[in-house]
Amino acid sequence: MRKYYPKVQSIGCFARITDITPKTTEQLRELRGLGYNSLTIGVEAGDEESLSFMHKGFGRKEIIEECKRLEEAGMDYNFFYLAGIYGSGHMEEGVKNTAEVFNQLHPKVIVSSMLTVYPTSELYREIQAGNWTEETEIEKLYELRTLVGSLDIDTYFATMGASNCINVEGHLPKDRGRMVKWLDEVIGAVDEKELRRYRENLRHL
Repeated sequence: MRKYYPKVQSIGCFARITDITPKTTEQLRELRGLGYNSLTIGVEAGDEESLSFMHKGFGRKEIIEECKRLEEAGMDYNFFYLAGIYGSGHMEEGVKNTAEVFNQLHPKVIVSSMLTVYPTSELYREIQAGNWTEETEIEKLYELRTLVGSLDIDTYFATMGASNCINVEGHLPKDRGRMVKWLDEVIGAVDEKELRRYRENLRHL
């Protein structure tokens, strides 16, 4: 990398928590010294039941332990969050558990997407079998509002990508009031059927 791209100052990547586990803290420090930085990790949530149901392969404990090791190694990281992962009726408890995990850590950015279930997915089959119920689109918006209101860490929170039916972003906790106000306005104005139609017409993410 240094030979062919000498001006490169930082190397980033998408990662899973389980990509960090096999490496010692010293190996992480060595990678950081070589310019490896800014991992974007698909943690999705910090709720044990949801992580297990979605077969993520790690839990709350692993998220906290491995991200703290990244911090010890001086390596920056970001989170992917997935609104809708808890299922209908479990959102408030799920967000509470997630905020407990995230508030112990220091992600530079939290990027939020919204769950979109396709008929070819295993999750769709779970829904058809009656094992899981998808959140409504308005529930997903309220989930975002609840999470934004629960995060006390210094981070940049943003909804990005086609899966999001609305856009909200800002620095937490500084912009919390503005972000919550905007989400409250959206929740009070949107139509569930229109949002659902948007979700169902998403051909790809």
